[in-house]
This record gives sequence, structure tokens and C-alpha cells, in this order.
Amino acid sequence: MASIDTGGGDHGHKKGPGVKKAKKLSTRVDMTPMVDLGFLLITFFIFTTTMSTPTTLDLFMPKDSKEEDQNKAKESGALTVMLGKNNAVYYYEGQLLPDASNFKTTNFKGIRDVIIDKRKAVIAAYTPNPDCEAKAIAKGKPASDCRDMDFVVVIKPDLDATYKNTVDILDEMTINGVKRFAMVDLFPQEVALIQATEGGGPLPTVAPTTPAATVPAK
Repeated sequence: MASIDTGGGDHGHKKGPGVKKAKKLSTRVDMTPMVDLGFLLITFFIFTTTMSTPTTLDLFMPKDSKEEDQNKAKESGALTVMLGKNNAVYYYEGQLLPDASNFKTTNFKGIRDVIIDKRKAVIAAYTPNPDCEAKAIAKGKPASDCRDMDFVVVIKPDLDATYKNTVDILDEMTINGVKRFAMVDLFPQEVALIQATEGGGPLPTVAPTTPAATVPAK
């Protein structure tokens, strides 16, 4: 708030006939109201700003078990996704063939379509499973939840994959409604294929692999 100090003394005294001395004015700015306004604005923004809450994703890791067939993923419903450097994504369905003909490369935009198409294929090939449907109904869930019970995504980040890539692929699991997925280590054959692809060379012949051991059932 500004105030004007007109001062005192003989500022209005005439020094000569017909001559009047100009008044000296001093200006002083009072900042007290501005401080109050600043605190009011800070308080307003604190109470009106929505605090961001951290979100989490459920990650199911394979359990060590001697019973290999307990939670073993079916080859027909397995999709293995590998993360490389420079945001590259590699994948294959079922078992990795010796000639690596089913080893393919895509990006994060393309892997979503791959996941969607694979899930649709598993649902289309579903045969009624009374045991699964009875368990689902007992838990208050629709029997249709069993249609994609054989669909499982196995995620394998490479050493050159970034943390962001890993989080992005986990987000894809939630976005596409993938119920069973797990994160495991790469096989040596898969590492060789990734390195050959990144180097621009021909794909080597590899030993067949199984769809990533065990996957925890939900």
C-alpha cells in the first residue's frame, strides 16, 4: 500500500516576491498487505492441489518348486516378450524353434497388437473346463473368466533394457487384461538371438526352448 509523505518545515515559504518554492514529496510503499496476500495464495494452492498418489502393479514371480508341471505354462497359450536396448521388443509364441523362424521384432506400439491377437486366439481355442468354471463361480466370478486361463505372458528384460521399458510392458499387462504373467531371466539362446538381431547379422541356429518354466497361477 503506497502512502505519500508531504514532509514538514517551511516548504511553502516564499523566497522572493512572487516566487513560491515547490513542495518536496516523498513516496513510501507499504508491503505488509502483499505479504498477507502471498500467504493466502500459498494456502489456497496447498488446499486445492490434488496430491498425486503412487500406483502399484501386481507382479507375480515364479515360485521354486520341484513339481514342474504344477504351474507350467501351456505352449499353445504362451507368449514370450523380451526387452532389448533402444526400446526394441522381441517376442515369439509357444516354443522357440531351432531355426528361430518365430523370433520376431517389434516396438511397444506393435507389442500391444501382438498381445491382443494372442489373447483372442487363446479364447477362440478354449474348450469348456468344468473344474475351472466351477471354481470361478464359487469365487463369485463369471465362468467366462476361464476362457483365457491358458494365456500367459513371460517377460524377459535384457541387461540393456531400461527401467522405463520394464514398467511400460507391465502397464501393457494391465491395459490388456492379462491375468497371468511373470518376469524371468533370458535363456542363452534368446540372448544370442537378440545380440545377432542388434548386430544386423543372420540369426543363429538355437536349441529349442520351453515356454519359461512355471508361472504362478492367480
